[in-house]
Amino acid sequence: MATPHTYPLLDTINDPADLRRLDRRDLHQLSRELRDFIVESVSTTGGHFSSNLGTVELTIALHYVFNTPDDRLVWDVGHQTYGHKILTGRRKGMSKLRQKGGIAGFPRREESPYDTFGTAHSSTSISAALGMAIAARLSGRVGETRRHSIAIIGDGAITAGMAFEAMNNVGRENVIVILNDNDMSISESIGALNNYFAKLMSGRFYAATKKTAERALQYTPTFKEIAKKLEEHAKGMIIPSTMFEEFGFNYTGPIDGHNVDVLVDTLNNIKQLDGPQFLHVVTRKGQGYKLAEDDPINYHGPPKFDPKIGIVKAAPAPDAKPKPTYTQIFGDWLCDMAAADKRLVGITPAMREGSGLVKFSQQYPDRYFDTAIAEQHAVTFAAGLAADGMRPVLAIYSTFLQRGYDQLIHDVAIQNLPVVFALDRGGLVGADGPTHHGAFDLSYLRCIPNMVVMAPADENECRQMLTTGMHLDKPSAVRYPRGAGPGVAIEKALTTLPVGKGVLVREAKGFSTANTAKTRVAILAFGSMVKPALDAGEEINASVANMRFVKPIDDALVFKLATTHDVIITVEENVVMGGAGSAVAESLSAQNLSVPVLHLGLPDQFVEHGDPAGLLADCGLNREGIVNSVRKWLNETQSGAQRAAV
Repeated sequence: MATPHTYPLLDTINDPADLRRLDRRDLHQLSRELRDFIVESVSTTGGHFSSNLGTVELTIALHYVFNTPDDRLVWDVGHQTYGHKILTGRRKGMSKLRQKGGIAGFPRREESPYDTFGTAHSSTSISAALGMAIAARLSGRVGETRRHSIAIIGDGAITAGMAFEAMNNVGRENVIVILNDNDMSISESIGALNNYFAKLMSGRFYAATKKTAERALQYTPTFKEIAKKLEEHAKGMIIPSTMFEEFGFNYTGPIDGHNVDVLVDTLNNIKQLDGPQFLHVVTRKGQGYKLAEDDPINYHGPPKFDPKIGIVKAAPAPDAKPKPTYTQIFGDWLCDMAAADKRLVGITPAMREGSGLVKFSQQYPDRYFDTAIAEQHAVTFAAGLAADGMRPVLAIYSTFLQRGYDQLIHDVAIQNLPVVFALDRGGLVGADGPTHHGAFDLSYLRCIPNMVVMAPADENECRQMLTTGMHLDKPSAVRYPRGAGPGVAIEKALTTLPVGKGVLVREAKGFSTANTAKTRVAILAFGSMVKPALDAGEEINASVANMRFVKPIDDALVFKLATTHDVIITVEENVVMGGAGSAVAESLSAQNLSVPVLHLGLPDQFVEHGDPAGLLADCGLNREGIVNSVRKWLNETQSGAQRAAV
């Protein structure tokens, strides 16, 4: 395993200005050192891996050629920016990558001036770079003082409509778009655009012809201008104009993205040109680390591993049966439900592995659809299927459904179509941070007419809720967290739950021990918060309800608890504003019930990255946090009542 003492060149690079002082011949060694450092670093912290190995030479060439941070680099998604972070003064910070208090796994404007635009969702780079290019023009940054705006986007991210919307709007602005083509997003890239890139790659006859002509013409410079005109005609005869040229870009490529000399020469040439430029760079995910080259999907975001051995799955403890994750529960249910109902269709926006659709895609390939990174299309595609009698299940992360919100309202909900949204990663997800936390879904879903919104407390309930959604003639969402549940037994039968009905899972005997006054406490918990609420209820002797449904809320259960208890506590792993607790408050108001209510949930701020359990504790959403919040609130309420009486 390499040590920091094996990086003689990299140790001298504290910012890109140091990099630009290197002799070009040193860039090859720097590439090797940077790649080795990424392997060593990520193996000790976990994180995005194969994508970062694939952009080593490109990252070095960009900072070597352009005057960063004055020249703007905008990385799409940003999961390939570890090399960028290392070269821009954050090498030591890599030891706490994606950990609480450490540097983020994605670009963050507040983290470094070299992170010119915060990212983590895909297909935003061209729009942002275009905005920066126009800002530079309007502020007079033209001519010799021109500020370059460069968008680096992957072949997976460019499949999204937003990228095309931006290219359609570029006009004649001085924007450079670099397509990092590695034939991958997280899974393999799919669709017509991927096939188009393959055709461009196969046009080697044109590339070879052009290279031969350039060698011949370098000895006859007086003919170069004429030859340029002839080249345009010859290019049209050999391959058609590229799609990007039809958008108004000057297309260059494809070139080898692991040849730092070619990259530097090409970038130096492109930065002299006016108007929109499109550079097609071909890279390999996992480049330089054979295990990642051979298996870029599993090495996309691995946990800690030994670089000499690679990823090794931890052996289960003796006699211990590993608990399935909610993602696995969903994947198994999808296959079982597909066997029972031929109308079921499974859809994912480029998240087959992450959303648990691998087995379904193998067993039911004709009913499996990967829409690529195109959440808006995925939602409306599901609506079209539902409109003609199918039962689509869209497996999507909570944070990614935000990108299809307009389609959710207009194309699904207004038409009251039976689409099941399987929302993975509801709540705090950990190391990926605020861009990936599913913090808002209960709020943004429950305000939409016709929606049924469910949150399971355990694995079996998740399976029951998915089945319930399949039997509804209206849109529904089942929102479940990342990781494993409590570990309850899972019924094989595909059973449903009564819609809008919760259950009382703990009934307190007598008064709560949370304060000295005689107070009867009821905790109304949603989804992942049922288990810590039960633990808290045991400690302070409170009744606990598993509400199950966020919409429709169980008004009868709310009425029962409000009329038999002195205070109501709501607990959810969602922002408090407009969330499940708000639904309870609305129910109380509608039923003309006056009872003190404490809402516990995620705060009105973006929660940073870190260990999920630690983040929940910081937000007061574990057993101890719930107990402390209830005791503090009751004591303050009691003190206030005593002061008012005096």
